[in-house]
Amino acid sequence: MKLNLTSIAVALILPTAIFAQDSTGNYPNEFTSGSANVSPFTQESKRFNDWAISAGAGVPLMQSSDLTSIKGYGAGKNLFGWSAYLSVDKAITHAFGLKLQYDKGESRQGYVNTKDNVASPTGPGARTQYDAISILGDLNFSNLLRRVDNHSPFRWALHGYAGVGTLAYRAYRQNAGTSYNQSLITEVKPFKFGSLFGQAGAGLKYRATKSLDLEARGMYIYTGDDTFDGAGGSSYNGRVNDNPSDNLINVTLGATLNLGKHESHLFWHDPLQEMYYKLDVLADKNQDVEVCKKGDADNDGVCDDWDRQLNTPLGARVDGAGVALDADLDGVIDLYDKCVTVPGPVENNGCPLDSKSTVSDNTRVLEGIEFDLNSDRILPSNAPILNNAVNYINSSDGSYTVIGGTDTRGTNAYNQKLSERRANNVKNYLIQNGVNSGKIDAMGRGEINLKYPECEPATKCPEWKNRANRRVYFEGK
Repeated sequence: MKLNLTSIAVALILPTAIFAQDSTGNYPNEFTSGSANVSPFTQESKRFNDWAISAGAGVPLMQSSDLTSIKGYGAGKNLFGWSAYLSVDKAITHAFGLKLQYDKGESRQGYVNTKDNVASPTGPGARTQYDAISILGDLNFSNLLRRVDNHSPFRWALHGYAGVGTLAYRAYRQNAGTSYNQSLITEVKPFKFGSLFGQAGAGLKYRATKSLDLEARGMYIYTGDDTFDGAGGSSYNGRVNDNPSDNLINVTLGATLNLGKHESHLFWHDPLQEMYYKLDVLADKNQDVEVCKKGDADNDGVCDDWDRQLNTPLGARVDGAGVALDADLDGVIDLYDKCVTVPGPVENNGCPLDSKSTVSDNTRVLEGIEFDLNSDRILPSNAPILNNAVNYINSSDGSYTVIGGTDTRGTNAYNQKLSERRANNVKNYLIQNGVNSGKIDAMGRGEINLKYPECEPATKCPEWKNRANRRVYFEGK
């Protein structure tokens, strides 16, 4: 039989297999997780093998035809041929791949086995030698339908196959009453319009090792040709196949060799598996966070770890830093202030003495007017405090100096200029909000007169103390 399909298949499959082996041979064995593995995607970034070679052998059974293999129209005899396949496989995703497959075999059908060289008084026997090349889609149902809560590795996988190709064959027939005379009934060359065929089926795979899979497969082959079985379109004993195509079932056992040096093949990889592993690692490392290691000595609800006022009187309302609130900034905390919103001297419980009185003490500190590192911007959180300062200054007959400060980071010259900018920004804010410009002026003191002088250098103190040193306050003239 002058068929060149075998040589064509070898010519197509061999270079592909060599490329598949080479393309996976130089990858690193370990990769870090994250975007480095997928963006940009390169051959070196691959973490899984995705090429394989499959081969197998089995039995083709002609059934949907004039001459069949199983109990050929009551002949009472089962006829078995042989088949083999070789394919190069490429996994596109964890659930889908492609196969370039070459099939070769010989089916036997009819009333007598032609290889026995015996005559049949009942009817003819036939055999069909075929070669085929096809492209098959490979759908990995086990990965596609895998439950997201299934954390275990898996060794069994159900695959579905379907594809088209070109089929070349020679069909021989032995007529009834003859034992040796086998005639060539039909011959179809490859790559002809009438040589197109389709096949579809399923396979059950078992992962024997990381490189070797075993598979049982069943495929239904649609030839599209009514002469494939060797009957030549004739009828025997009044029985004619109604279908315009002689079809067969091909049952095979095979193996798949996964190419490459990575630990796992893409078809055996659950995309969520790494997430499960990472969650398990995080769960093992998870420890209860201990808060308030130093306790809360003054019971103000702010842990001593970040409490700026460790001796807050019992019952006083505090801010997030544990400092007792003083809404009118008169030096009397709200707990003891009988005029919470109107500034007044300490000796009068925070209430003004009369409408003409002035505040007797010379210095008032704007608690809470702090700045970000290397910044002179007034923070939105400072607005309520500055607005209270407007009321305080306007209610007083005195005049005041707005003083800017810094922490001990940076040079003395830089800190001096930064403190001046902070003081001027606060001064301008107070004037814009109603304070008489003649009652206030501004100056910078750099890192002199720190609220927490022990923060020299700044690394000796927690950040909240350094932030408190980056402040603006004012003094009476």
